[in-house]
Amino acid sequence: MARRVSFSNKQLELGEIAIHYLDSESSLKLYFSSENNDYEERFSGYSSGELANELRRRITELSHTSSLSLLATLEAIFRIDYLQRNYNRKKDSLSRTLREIYQEKSIRASLEDDILDAWKTNTHGTSQIISDLKGAYKYRHWLAHGRYWEPKMGRQSYDYDSVYELTETILNSFPFEGTNA
Repeated sequence: MARRVSFSNKQLELGEIAIHYLDSESSLKLYFSSENNDYEERFSGYSSGELANELRRRITELSHTSSLSLLATLEAIFRIDYLQRNYNRKKDSLSRTLREIYQEKSIRASLEDDILDAWKTNTHGTSQIISDLKGAYKYRHWLAHGRYWEPKMGRQSYDYDSVYELTETILNSFPFEGTNA
């Protein structure tokens, strides 16, 4: 049998990511405003349109990186739950299915193809949420692998707000084991 995974307890929490995003967005807006002491030197020669476009690009990048953090946090929560259900030998149908996956794949279980599919088939009312999450993970893969292809995601586009809302929905409606969700 495989050894137990030692949990680091260093995964970010939803609130930490939200505060970081809001503080960073506010800081960017202040930096790009005339209230910035370095405004004249930094943005000399910029038209108002160029300044607005650069600020918009920076906030879009912040949205991407914060979304990546949210989706990584969700992965950690699902993987900790997967392991805890195995270690604690829970008896519900989801836990049994996850234990079967663990017996075959141990810690190498696929998040999307194994763990999320087990949730989808063994819990009620999660099917659409899991489908939405799989679409969001296509966005995450695109971000994490350098954005070099045109993405084909589950919905038209993702941003921080849509990923945050999905994350919050999952944390409020899924009965996770052994996580600080």
